[in-house]
Amino acid sequence: MSRPLTAWIEGIGFLAPGLPDWPTARAVLRGETPLTAAPSVLPAPSILPPAERRRASRVVKLTLAVGLEAAAHAGADVATLATVFSASGADGHNCHALCEQLATDDRQISPTRFHNSVHNAAAGYWGIATGAMAPCQVICAYDASFGAGLIDALGQVVLDRQTTLLIAYDSEYPEPLFAKRPVPDVAGVSLLLTPERSERSLASITVTPTGAAAEPLADAALEALRTAIPALRALPLLQKLARGESGKICLDYLPPMQLSIDIECC
Repeated sequence: MSRPLTAWIEGIGFLAPGLPDWPTARAVLRGETPLTAAPSVLPAPSILPPAERRRASRVVKLTLAVGLEAAAHAGADVATLATVFSASGADGHNCHALCEQLATDDRQISPTRFHNSVHNAAAGYWGIATGAMAPCQVICAYDASFGAGLIDALGQVVLDRQTTLLIAYDSEYPEPLFAKRPVPDVAGVSLLLTPERSERSLASITVTPTGAAAEPLADAALEALRTAIPALRALPLLQKLARGESGKICLDYLPPMQLSIDIECC
């Protein structure tokens, strides 16, 4: 990243444990209501055709929920949006089921399990649901996946002048994989980024590399989510947006490089 990357944020989607959507998360991030501990609630993906709806995994339901929320927030046509899907892993429950099957004498894997096992499965379901034909990137950078997705999406906005939807998400693994990768639940963040300011713009965002330390959140429950689920490394950024505050924050990326984020609210 040789120069700052700047775009405009027009829409936000969010889902996490105890936070079923962006309006709920915004109230908690503002300090208006406390975070209530509860499992993530995934809405039914009604936008999918019936056959695909039956096959939809937790990850697919999650990404559709946050992506569609961000697009609706911005009043955007989902069929026209370039997308970036970024996750530290893939579908944890599906991965567990495949490993469980392969550990038996009968190693025949169901076709549905197999096609849901690839890292770009969520992007494929998004294309089926929305009819989108715009460019789509699917990336992974372990705990730095939110930052990597943000850089990739901003690069498309800046270089291609293309409105781009970032969908960053994570899935939990059942035991015994959970012991090695203790992500507690599914969670996702979506940002709709545009190259120009409009009447719908919420804020401008500029990203540059830094060596400074990432900033923790003051609220202990929110900080626990930020550190436990890689996609929620975005929470300090979302707190600025929720409060309508301009200023700088630092997000975790690939140490020793971190991301300096400059927010200018509209």
